[in-house]
Amino acid sequence: MARPKEFDRSVALEAAKELFWRKGYNATTTEDLRHAMGIGRQSFYDSFAGKRETFLEVLRRYNDDGVAQCVARAKSARSPLAGLERILFGLVEEQPQRHALGCLGVSTICELGTDDPDVAAIGAESGKRLEALLVDLVRQAKAGGEIRASVDERAGALQVNATMLGMKVLAKSGAPAATLREVAIATLDGLAAHPIERGRRGRTN
Repeated sequence: MARPKEFDRSVALEAAKELFWRKGYNATTTEDLRHAMGIGRQSFYDSFAGKRETFLEVLRRYNDDGVAQCVARAKSARSPLAGLERILFGLVEEQPQRHALGCLGVSTICELGTDDPDVAAIGAESGKRLEALLVDLVRQAKAGGEIRASVDERAGALQVNATMLGMKVLAKSGAPAATLREVAIATLDGLAAHPIERGRRGRTN
């Protein structure tokens, strides 16, 4: 009997992510998925179980990658406030094709709501990690005098997170980079002890 064709799981999941990202969960059929991933029917079910299981794995990886990217941007900055800048300005600097797709996590919430416990759990878990990162950056920035002492740390973190989500929706709706930049600066200005300079792309060192 012929052996099933071998495939790279990460590459297949990346193809699945692009498909779900473009079409959404409900509009993506199992056959669409299998063809996009470039694997046979039996290999698909043996390796991924089905469309729903594939989507959950894709969503978890997408969210994990998003949090990891925020961590990397914060670590690359020279100060905690600069880390918040890098996180927000990183969204401005994404490629136009990514802007057009928006955020897979936000799109999933809009499409599936919060009724699916597995989807909700994935979002909640990554959300907690992102919130912890942002709270820590706000706390450090307050301690260093970069953010006003009157700013509540958790509220400040939630404000940055809400701005991130809003920027992604604006980007998907076609807002230009200049608009996204102004939104980011407005949020940072609302937290910072000193005005944020217009025209800069975020401090990275």
